[in-house]
Amino acid sequence: MSASGSELGWLTTDDGWEIVQTVVNGTLFYSYSVCNIDSPEQDNWLRTTFIQRRPGISRVSVELRFVVRDCNTFDGASVACKETFNLYISEADADVGTNFRKGQFRKVATIASDEVTHGRVLKVNAETRTVEPLSRRGFYLAFQDMGACVALLSARVYYKTCPSTVQSLAEFPETVADALKEVEGVCVENAISPATPRNYCSADGEWVVPVGQCQCLAGYESTGDSCQACKPGYFKPSIQSKFCQVCPDNTKPSEAGATECQCEEGFYRSPSDPPTSPCSAPPSAPRDLSSSALSAEGRLQLSWSPPLVTGGRSDLTYSVVCEHCNGGQCVPCGDKIRFEPGPAGLQDTLVVVTDLDAHLNYTFTVEAHSGVSQFSTEKAAASLTTVTFIHLDDRSATSLALSWTLSRRPPAHINHRYELMYRRKDDDGERDVTTYTVLILEKNSVQIADLTPDTTYIVRVQVLGSEVNPGSHSVEHEFQTSPLGTNMIFYIYCIYIYTLNVRSVRKDSHVFGPTLDQLKPLKTYVDPHMYEDPNIAIQKFVTEIDPSAISKQKVIGVGEFGEVFRGVMKARGRAEVDVAIKTLKPGYSEKQRLDFLSEASIMGQFSHPNIIRLEGVVTKFKHIMIVTEYMDNGALDTYLKIPPYQLVGMLRGIAAGMQYLSDMSYVHRDLAARNILVNSNLECKVSDFGLSRVLEDDDEGTYTTRGGKIPIRWTAPEAIAYRKFTSASDVWSFGIVMWEVMAFGERPYWDMSNHEVMKTINEAFRLPAPMDCPSAIYQLMLQCWQHDRSKRPRFLDIVNFLDKLLRSPESLKTIADFDPRVSIRLPSTSGCDGTVFRTVPEWLESIRMSQYSESFARAGITSMEQVLSLRHEDIRNIGVRLPGHLKRIAYSILGLKDETSSLSVFAV
Repeated sequence: MSASGSELGWLTTDDGWEIVQTVVNGTLFYSYSVCNIDSPEQDNWLRTTFIQRRPGISRVSVELRFVVRDCNTFDGASVACKETFNLYISEADADVGTNFRKGQFRKVATIASDEVTHGRVLKVNAETRTVEPLSRRGFYLAFQDMGACVALLSARVYYKTCPSTVQSLAEFPETVADALKEVEGVCVENAISPATPRNYCSADGEWVVPVGQCQCLAGYESTGDSCQACKPGYFKPSIQSKFCQVCPDNTKPSEAGATECQCEEGFYRSPSDPPTSPCSAPPSAPRDLSSSALSAEGRLQLSWSPPLVTGGRSDLTYSVVCEHCNGGQCVPCGDKIRFEPGPAGLQDTLVVVTDLDAHLNYTFTVEAHSGVSQFSTEKAAASLTTVTFIHLDDRSATSLALSWTLSRRPPAHINHRYELMYRRKDDDGERDVTTYTVLILEKNSVQIADLTPDTTYIVRVQVLGSEVNPGSHSVEHEFQTSPLGTNMIFYIYCIYIYTLNVRSVRKDSHVFGPTLDQLKPLKTYVDPHMYEDPNIAIQKFVTEIDPSAISKQKVIGVGEFGEVFRGVMKARGRAEVDVAIKTLKPGYSEKQRLDFLSEASIMGQFSHPNIIRLEGVVTKFKHIMIVTEYMDNGALDTYLKIPPYQLVGMLRGIAAGMQYLSDMSYVHRDLAARNILVNSNLECKVSDFGLSRVLEDDDEGTYTTRGGKIPIRWTAPEAIAYRKFTSASDVWSFGIVMWEVMAFGERPYWDMSNHEVMKTINEAFRLPAPMDCPSAIYQLMLQCWQHDRSKRPRFLDIVNFLDKLLRSPESLKTIADFDPRVSIRLPSTSGCDGTVFRTVPEWLESIRMSQYSESFARAGITSMEQVLSLRHEDIRNIGVRLPGHLKRIAYSILGLKDETSSLSVFAV
């Protein structure tokens, strides 16, 4: 009846049950009541209207809330007075209207009270009974009174279901709860299972014992209760893989839902490589191939270095090919030549060749192989190509013209380069290697100039090239320049130039993830109440201060447990600092002491520039104290008189502090402007971490549940309804703090009652934009007030957004739409009899601005007619300087003008 606003049309017998209004714990309830205790043999019936039964429902639960009066409280009460009543049910296929026959009802239970009411304080009982089996289209409930004094406050008829759910990627439909029932499920989209998944719905409406599991298809991964396609650049090769993986190295970026990543041009996978392996390139040629004769005749050792490019593989092997070369023509060496340990499948970079003929020229080629070599059209080979002979083509007194031949003719696509080294032969035969001149040449001939006449030079040549490795140097050859005439003397200064050809290989490197200086240990808030002895938490997280270091100066406020002082602290080795000192009033209990110190146990775990800093506690002294840093400007809600840009900066500090708390897994639960403190640098710091606080209902607006009191005006809907306090509910509260700041300390929801606030929020009403509020800030408020908490921004997102606004101040110039008639709920501008306020003090008291009564009187404003003529400058000149108070008084005058229609425009 409370919801419908009218009676329910239940059928009653004469002189029996009747509708009455009852006050229970300060709340008005409608009820069906009966109290015929003076007459014996009572038989009073109350029947409900017809209740439809949904198909498939065979049992329902009936929850009754009622009050029963103690029979002993009635003077001279009849011995027939009872303290119970009976519950009946009658099934039917159609509504029988007012046709009521007792014989059609069967008894369900006798309802007895756990607590009976003795005096004025009513004891409300709650009893639930299960009714089964049900088979017809509907039913009636009936309540039989046989002489009790009872008030039926509510009757709730319901059935239980196991809600639709997704478990192990299998969907199970909503199922009516009965006896334990097996239910078949269906795999979610893009998931399969070898067997049909099953689950069991219990009579209590809970899913138990899931059987079977679905798995996401290849190219899809489990994300919560669904299978999502792998993002571009990711892949999942099989059902057995759990998550999508980043495409491996040397692959093309994949599309969404990829089962593999294709190799880039020039990169391959071997047939034995799994799709999760990176693609690799064939190896380049071995390097630094060289030979050295062994002591035994006909034996040669070949050695080389691994390829510069291995292709990213570790399965490298080598093979060696021997050829006879003569005049540029080469033929295979045949079976006579032996290799130790063998000519192919070599893993070491060394091989010994035996049975060589000392009179033949040999060319050896070493090839590198890997699992993807078969995909390459070119061999990764290094040939030991050597210079077999150096020819003197021409000479003069200062130059030599030389050319040379190779052990084998190079392929047409290979361009050899050569390193020629020469030096003057010393008369004493000593070899000074530092005097060599080195030339890098592109062809197999050279003209060496600027030489000394009639001088012998030693020359040797080595083959270079990008496709082949250097061969051994040729044997040294001696050549002599021509002599000069006897009358000519030249002084030739030789400049020895060493040309060094360096090939640099640059690899782009990418570092993923945080650097070492970014890696910080994860720190999480620890609830002090997790300790069996709360004193341990105090010792663990809080510093004990010597009471002699603390000096109180003056009282600056009153806290929950006692007075708050401004004072100074002089610790050893530190300068004297201002502090705030919270005290515990005398006569405290042990519980009050632990509750008082629990806030210090919480604060002691935090270290952030936007969180109030705990200096320590004094516990080993009769006067227990909590000492924090002193905030010169007090609470934020009383210090709001700065430009919008600076206000946004202060909001950013609050958000940063809350982000820190959220990262610490701490939920504040009471974020409001009154709990934000401001220091002399206008830095905002989050404070008030008391777990048990007594809030004044009228002042702060709290809603009491079994878990404590809730500040309604700052609290998210889910926290009010279900006590679901999370970082998301703190984000809702931060939105209210933003509104307080931009409204210059205005009270959220103005003079609405707590009940009105809850009702309007549930009806999707949100606080309107304050006057002169930047549009971007108001849009952020609305995001914080999303009813679905999962859609609210995180504090990290809020900090980033405010940083972006602060970097672009021009973004704050766009102002949100403002309508004063919507933006403030003005108090009534007239008395209860409809007349306009008669005096200025009466009007100021109605808008909670009575502190300015004397200011108005001193300014000569003594009538409401004078009030209506005030302008914004006049109000300021009277002495009203706080922006929030200016707005409240100005808005109220505007409302008065609207009601009296004396003026149509009021400029603020």
